[in-house]
Amino acid sequence: GALEPVIAAAAAAGRPVVYVHVSHHNLQKAAPFRRLKASGPVKVAILVHDLIPIEYPEFSRPGDDVKHAARMATVAEVADLVVVNSADTGRRFAAHLARTGAAGSPEIVIAHLGIPAPHALGAGFAAGGPPFFAVVSTIEARKNHYLLLNLWRALAERLGTAAPKLVVVGRRGWEVENVIDLLERSPAAKAHVLEAGALSDQALATVLPGVRAVLMPSLVEGYGLPVVEALATGVPVIASDIPVHAEVGQGVAELIDPLDGPGWMRAIFDDAAPESPRRAAQVARMAGYVTPTWTAHFEIARGALVRLMGA
Repeated sequence: GALEPVIAAAAAAGRPVVYVHVSHHNLQKAAPFRRLKASGPVKVAILVHDLIPIEYPEFSRPGDDVKHAARMATVAEVADLVVVNSADTGRRFAAHLARTGAAGSPEIVIAHLGIPAPHALGAGFAAGGPPFFAVVSTIEARKNHYLLLNLWRALAERLGTAAPKLVVVGRRGWEVENVIDLLERSPAAKAHVLEAGALSDQALATVLPGVRAVLMPSLVEGYGLPVVEALATGVPVIASDIPVHAEVGQGVAELIDPLDGPGWMRAIFDDAAPESPRRAAQVARMAGYVTPTWTAHFEIARGALVRLMGA
């Protein structure tokens, strides 16, 4: 309702009106968007982040699959332009439209999310101490912390006090009782895993220096921001071999199937070595890494919006 006078005034002046919606919030409520479109010559652009609740409902709260399907139905109905955060999200969204027989056919534009300039890195972990790895994400089922914690138990059994340490950065999420049990009750976890909780970007910049790699074994992602952030600061990444990690990892990150426990064990064991050829090879590949920026993101989005206003 508050937008209608603005839309009427713009229409009277012959100016195009574009409404931009950058989150999934309230998209399941189609009626307000319908009224917006009916109020005048309005174009609608919506940012779609992922389709995870639809495609992987087991990783979401009960009922989120139905809610997200309603969101995507609204997008299909009212959007003239859909900006997606990755080519993988774009493919999944287009496939969802085809699968559901949605009537709408919005233009889909890929604009990778940017990251701000990295904070100055701190001193990191003390030289000569045990090797450290980090996992940076909310603790939730799809992030696959369960794999890492079981691997760390095996590393502790094999190496004892010489086992590397794992820093878990991120708040506790939902439906992860098995992971919490390992963190709180496993002797190996207590000895070799440090749960740091949610950290600010500045605090994270004091953790990343000196880690052998950031680990990202997710089963599914819409973008994979920790991969981008780590590579942008020159920190090696071992990530799950899923399409979006291949996309944003740009051939630099090492990718391993998220179900391949022995493969992850070998990679972690190899990267922990002081003069690891495997890690050195990834560091060499970083020379070709292009950090996604917000400037590039908004240039793509702005170009799409300009075309939309002229349509």
